[in-house]
Amino acid sequence: MAGTQQDITNAITLKGSAQLVSEFFYFGINSILYQRGIYPPDSFTFKQQYGLTLYTTTDPAVKGFLDDILAQIKEWLEGGEVQRLVLVVANVDTKEVLERWDFMVQQEPGVTPQDTKEGKGGSKDLKLIQKEMRDVIRQITACVTFLPLLDCACSFDLQVYTHKDTQASEKWMESPPCFIANSQEVRLKSFSTSIQKVDTCVSYKMDD
Repeated sequence: MAGTQQDITNAITLKGSAQLVSEFFYFGINSILYQRGIYPPDSFTFKQQYGLTLYTTTDPAVKGFLDDILAQIKEWLEGGEVQRLVLVVANVDTKEVLERWDFMVQQEPGVTPQDTKEGKGGSKDLKLIQKEMRDVIRQITACVTFLPLLDCACSFDLQVYTHKDTQASEKWMESPPCFIANSQEVRLKSFSTSIQKVDTCVSYKMDD
């Protein structure tokens, strides 16, 4: 009976995977906003997550924006429709894109759409998934040591790449990809829920 209980504990469905990935996105995005100084440090509070002390925004407008977008992303993740989430950092005055953080989402091999519809999935220990997430967050924090200083007022935006036939409300608009010319790219670690794998990289504008 103990073995059966263990199987139940470790079963990850597509819905459960979507919850884990969207939660990671929330903490990952907040970590970038805090570490890169997009908003003042006093507009963040701290929380223990993944065994780390992570900072999350207390700004009502920013929090509302993230909550709305991530609720939609979670729904799309449950449908296996998200291919990529991109956080773009730009100069407020010139609109020049300075950084681009890519979170690329792939369905793990061997997990079929039929499996996910039937509630079947993979089995991976939650602690191992969270350890992998912790390693990625640590790398995001460590990126501050080599990324160029953002010495101007910056804004951020989020872009979601989905399948062409994905249904989206009118508040979602088409936008250009915001690539950075002559950029440097650093790949970070990945994590997997056993249903979905997320690869992370950051591209940034080199100092002139």
